[in-house]
Amino acid sequence: MSTDTSSLLSQAVSQRSSNPRQAEKLFKQILSVKAGKSTENDVDVTRDQETALVELGELYRDEGNAVELEKVLLMAREITSTTAKAKTAKLILQLVNLFSTLPLASSKTTNSSVPTLQSVLTSSIEWARSTHRLFLAQSLSLRLASAHLSTHAYRPALNLVNTLLPELKRLDDKLLLAEVHLLESRVYQSLKNLPKAKAALTSARTAANAIYCPPNAQARLDVQSGILHAEDGDWKTSYSYFFEAFEGLSNLVENDRGRASSGSGGNDVGVAGAGVGAITALKYMLLCKIMMNLPEDVTTLLSGKLAAKYATHREVESMKAVARAHANRNLKEFRAALRDYKEGMARPVFG
Repeated sequence: MSTDTSSLLSQAVSQRSSNPRQAEKLFKQILSVKAGKSTENDVDVTRDQETALVELGELYRDEGNAVELEKVLLMAREITSTTAKAKTAKLILQLVNLFSTLPLASSKTTNSSVPTLQSVLTSSIEWARSTHRLFLAQSLSLRLASAHLSTHAYRPALNLVNTLLPELKRLDDKLLLAEVHLLESRVYQSLKNLPKAKAALTSARTAANAIYCPPNAQARLDVQSGILHAEDGDWKTSYSYFFEAFEGLSNLVENDRGRASSGSGGNDVGVAGAGVGAITALKYMLLCKIMMNLPEDVTTLLSGKLAAKYATHREVESMKAVARAHANRNLKEFRAALRDYKEGMARPVFG
């Protein structure tokens, strides 16, 4: 049986790009197989089904099909109902990550038949709690709170934060506690309640300092510290935090690329996420230099080893245009920069 599912999986993966409908049919055929959990073959079938779920989810993600992707998530719950909780959590979180990249998933669509990211997360949290998968429920709740923040629904986000904090303190999960406090800081910063934003960030750093904090989590803390100092007009201190974040994320990208090129299994998702974060941190660094009346330092910064690879990115180009206008004291050039880079300039810089 495992040989059959392995063969079907290979065929489906090879046809995903050239013949997506045939690949879809093969993935569903794999998922229709009833697997037990007692023999080695059953374990292999379950592994193939988990891979098929992610591949089918990616197929629907690429097609922008939110309805079918939600069905994949529901199938994942059923198939993994008897598997280890840690493995289930990893698979469900993978599928939720796919859903969060859909254009319609995070929008406030008026079509009630199209699931939103918030509705999918809410139903997944209810399922996780009903099956006593507490860690998964907490991780999904954090993502739901973040989704609320991205749509400016601050009250629901704070309600989730206030529900999570007592649970995490009782379980002593320092890393997730740091992430929730960081999100709390971002919510209060968006509400312009800087004292509470700073207090939440201090709590996040206290929790993070008690454990090993992964580089990407440390970088998020540094970026938030830089943002709060920028809100106070302390551009020099703000720059130092953004620099720490940029350096950490850039090194993370380089290390992952090194592992990928050596064949030891680099993490593409990690590279992409860290790369985006590094660009954001670099953009903030350049803005700090402009605000300190040092626009000439922008060119020097972008000639450095770490920053050079991002110098042609559009968000970085926008800061270079603003720096040139500032250096030339030219209002016409500044207005041209606002017009040419409207998509990056129209939203708040820090957020």
